[in-house]
Amino acid sequence: MRTIVDLTLKKPQIAVDALSDATGLSKQRIKDAMAKGACRWTYKGKQVRLRKAKREVKAGTRLQLFYDDIVLARKAEPAELLTDFGHYSVWFKPHGLLAQGSQWGDHCSLLRVAEVETGKPCFLVHRLDADAAGLMLIAHDGKAAAALSECFAGRALRKVYNARVCGKLEAQAQTIDTPVDGKPAISHVTTIANDASEISTVVEVIIETGRKHQIRQHLAGLGHPIVGDRLYGRADTLPLQLIAVELDFTCPLTRKKRLLRLPPTLNGVLPNTQ
Repeated sequence: MRTIVDLTLKKPQIAVDALSDATGLSKQRIKDAMAKGACRWTYKGKQVRLRKAKREVKAGTRLQLFYDDIVLARKAEPAELLTDFGHYSVWFKPHGLLAQGSQWGDHCSLLRVAEVETGKPCFLVHRLDADAAGLMLIAHDGKAAAALSECFAGRALRKVYNARVCGKLEAQAQTIDTPVDGKPAISHVTTIANDASEISTVVEVIIETGRKHQIRQHLAGLGHPIVGDRLYGRADTLPLQLIAVELDFTCPLTRKKRLLRLPPTLNGVLPNTQ
């Protein structure tokens, strides 16, 4: 069941009561949807998520509910906090977990997981495909978010990935500069290991740009799509075999060198962690 409710209250009401009356859904379902981020309201001139079901809402307030029982029933593998630097933290995002939520909810997003686990404000600094896994940074104040985002946008940060691709691929710092969606895109590919049957190859990919699906498109363009890539290759029993394994940058807040590496135990792409 999917439904969207957009109403402006004519009288003061408890939020869950107003939404239940408008939708015919039980209050328990509405409470669950609100807790998972599917409700928005106008607060101090901004549309933000409303999670407190029993909040009394003034007349004239706009409430929106984006209810989808399939989305709300989803569960994701747990994220893992690796390091907390105070102004920002480093996380392992598993396959299937979104970077941030949508209007339909945010319970399956890293941003929400970080908010709940740290109790701090959380700001998205960069993105990683929902199908991919690996290292992500989450900022905990506006200054850190702006500074780190500038690092990513200004290419002042080295990003390294591991991928398992279909077939035998022999590459040594091979540069791919095929544009992605009409924009410049540069990736450097190096073979790490071939399996004995030559069915697949593990490669390291270093990217200079961060276009959407850049690595997936570049590797597929070589004739070696990533294992599990249902968009540019073919679906597999394995999730997309693409993992962000290293972030190398100078912290814009402290000027300290940061070399962040994913623990090998979390890297399911490498042969010795299968």
